[in-house]
Amino acid sequence: MESMLNKLKSTVTKVTADVTSAVMGNPVTREFEVGRHIASGGPGLCWRIYNGTKKSTKQEVAVFVFDKKTIDKYQKFEKDQIVDSLKKGVQQLTRLRHPRLLTVQHPLEESRDCLAFCTEPVFASLANVLGQWENLPCPMPNDIKEYKLYDVETKYGLLQISEGLSFLHGGVKMVHGNLCPENVILNKSGAWKIMGFDFSISTINPSDAEPKYTCKEWEPNLPPLCLPNPEYLAPEYILSVSCDSASDMYSLGVVVHAVFNEGKPVFQVNKHDIFKSFSRQLDQLSSISPTVLNKIPEEVREHVKMLLSITPNVRPDADQMTKIPFFDDVGAVTLQYFDSLFQRDNLQKSQFYKSLPKVLPKLPKRVVVYRILPALTSEFVNPDMVPFVLPNVLLIAEECTKEEYVRLIMPDLTPVFKQQEPVQILLIFLQKMDLLLTKTPSEEIKNSVLPMVYRALEAPSVQIQELCLNIIPTFANLIDYPSMKNSLIPRVKSACLQTSSLAVRVNSLVCLGKILEYLDKWFVIDEILPFLQQIPSREPAVLMGILGIYKCTFSHKKLGIPKEHLATKSLPHLVSLSIDNNLNLNQFNSFMAVIRDMLSRMEAEHKTKLEQLHSMQEQQRSINISNPGSQSETTTSPPSSSKQIDDIFGSAGASGRENGSAAAPAPQPNREKQRLAKEQEQAAKLRNQQPLAPQSIKPAHNSNAKDLTSSLLNSMTSLSAMSLANTARPAPAHGAAAISTFPSAGPMMGSMGGPVSNGFNAPMGFQAGAMGMRPPGPGLYGGMATATSTPNFGALPQSQGPIGQTNKAPDLSALDSLFTPNQTKVTLNQMGPKAGPGPGAANAPWLNQFQSAQNAQTQVQGAAGAMGGVPSGFGMQANPFFSPQNFSQPANLNQSGIKHSASVNNDLKDLFG
Repeated sequence: MESMLNKLKSTVTKVTADVTSAVMGNPVTREFEVGRHIASGGPGLCWRIYNGTKKSTKQEVAVFVFDKKTIDKYQKFEKDQIVDSLKKGVQQLTRLRHPRLLTVQHPLEESRDCLAFCTEPVFASLANVLGQWENLPCPMPNDIKEYKLYDVETKYGLLQISEGLSFLHGGVKMVHGNLCPENVILNKSGAWKIMGFDFSISTINPSDAEPKYTCKEWEPNLPPLCLPNPEYLAPEYILSVSCDSASDMYSLGVVVHAVFNEGKPVFQVNKHDIFKSFSRQLDQLSSISPTVLNKIPEEVREHVKMLLSITPNVRPDADQMTKIPFFDDVGAVTLQYFDSLFQRDNLQKSQFYKSLPKVLPKLPKRVVVYRILPALTSEFVNPDMVPFVLPNVLLIAEECTKEEYVRLIMPDLTPVFKQQEPVQILLIFLQKMDLLLTKTPSEEIKNSVLPMVYRALEAPSVQIQELCLNIIPTFANLIDYPSMKNSLIPRVKSACLQTSSLAVRVNSLVCLGKILEYLDKWFVIDEILPFLQQIPSREPAVLMGILGIYKCTFSHKKLGIPKEHLATKSLPHLVSLSIDNNLNLNQFNSFMAVIRDMLSRMEAEHKTKLEQLHSMQEQQRSINISNPGSQSETTTSPPSSSKQIDDIFGSAGASGRENGSAAAPAPQPNREKQRLAKEQEQAAKLRNQQPLAPQSIKPAHNSNAKDLTSSLLNSMTSLSAMSLANTARPAPAHGAAAISTFPSAGPMMGSMGGPVSNGFNAPMGFQAGAMGMRPPGPGLYGGMATATSTPNFGALPQSQGPIGQTNKAPDLSALDSLFTPNQTKVTLNQMGPKAGPGPGAANAPWLNQFQSAQNAQTQVQGAAGAMGGVPSGFGMQANPFFSPQNFSQPANLNQSGIKHSASVNNDLKDLFG
């Protein structure tokens, strides 16, 4: 381990020393920070290329450095020739400005040890990419070592060189004179740029229609850096000492061959006998073998063959080369369009960006990320173009790794998160929210992404609010709990309460229902359920949304509603909502199914609690009975159930329980056990009885152990000062059973002697209750005695007599006749409204609700499921918000002044089926 660290330290020290020694004292270092050595380029790959940044603006640049120590072997005049040649090339490049030429950011600076200048950021030279690794750092950078040109990069790169030559030949009237892979630079975006104007030749008279160029004779004794690369020179340059623009086209043909043949030129040249080599080359070019060009694509092979012609006039010019079909590739055309975007207006740009998503999947990732992405993000400064550019940027982000997204995309997206106009920006971000939350760092999510969601919830546009509420559940699992609890949920609740759109209100409830599983139990009970009672509107869709939240909370294994909350808040609220006139039959059945489930669970839980309490009391009593000699233990034992009744109801309960014997002696232990056993047996029988089923009234026997409930009711009835006279009931018809277990008195009487009405039927339907005044004395609550009874729902209306008239015992024979076998039953068709004429009148769907419960799978089997027909539980299948079918909204009901959104009907259809 230590050896590896030492090796790493020595490597870093060596690189730092090389950089320092290479540019030490050069004026370039005053304005630019020089980084690591990344590539090489220029004539003979003599320029070392470093990455760097401008100190004042932190702008990224490439620093080209020529170390004069590399030419120490030459004599002084040769050194001067080399330096002058390199200076000429850089100065010529600095004067020329064109997208196809390497852009100089800082002109050439010379110091005692080196030459240096700065350009746009650079990746490498084409020679490096094709396998020429001279003057590169050691160890070799992996990005260059493993770099492979894609087909679209090759095509567009050669097209860029052709366009650069077209500019030089037609616009500047200049011959490059040394076009070769060493002088073709790939910038950081992957664009191919021309440099190396050391041997460029300008026309003698720029005003001439036909430019004329003069070139120097080849001098083999000069240093190689003072001569162009002979393997890429046209034959006439050497053999006839003449050149023109066609000479550069020959060089382009050799470059095309090298690109498709791993950097190898068409012919190898013997630099020691160059004239003989070119004479032999001339013979081979006159009858070029097909095997020489077999690796070149067929669609461009003939053009390359013409470029390599020994006759300059046969070679196509640069402008013609840019128009050959080989370059009509969709990728190459797309990249070319990007390079000319600055010439387009907004309409042309928008049309191009809208069709771009079809092209991006066909391009290599490296081309998209490093070539297209920078062009797209540069458009973010134009707000009108952001809605067209943003979908493409996010499409590229999906293919990037998280590290690439953070490094290449997020810095440009961060300002866009804060843009509120045009409104399409918010819509696009909301649609791609899962992507943003997955790849954006958590800190940036809190600072940029979630604030954008909050702005969408508070936006004035109903459509944006609807979309936001629909999308939030899809990424709720990616939001941290504090943000959801303190920021997101309050805004969803506010949107629900303050909106004037029914669709927004319904979507708010659906959103809350879908994200309940990400909340904790007590937050839901303390914040969500009370909020439901604040919702003002009573549209069916809203009511079903409220019901769905109750059901989700009640049935979810992690949440649940305590029985205390059920009894005091949830059930009263649901019962009041269930009788709303806007609900249809299916929706009412859904409410009742949930209410029954809640009641059943509440009953079971509370019954279990009471049974456990009773069991504990019985155990304590058994302990006391088993030790009768311990008087102190007996007196301090907890009171029994009968004693608790005595405490609550006073002497009335005691008198009823002891059959009027207030001073009965205390029972012996054996008799006490028998009495308790009989009480439990009687209570068990009472619990198993059907409450409304016909039963026969058995005469009560005077025994020591009586049913507690019957005794209590009898004693309370006997205490009533104004009880109604009970007359003998006529015997029921043969085979008929009695109506109620307990005997009934007459209708409840008011203080003036008349029966009390409940507002719906003429008399109250409660038959065993009486309330009146009596003289002071021992009784229930002092001077007021109240008797409770079980309501008789089968009671028929009684005729109300005049005030002050003595009431006679009611004739109840009519009630008994209702339950005789001979009584005609009322059919279901007579209970409801008659169906109108039509094909579906005979099979009205609501009739199925009254069928017998043969299939007890759900309580509302005929109502198409209480909450979408799903079993209790939670998740995508059991959550009513993911598949509710009964949340339909009648079109003609709008009683709360809620403004219906234009899309509410469609939204409800999508949401609730």
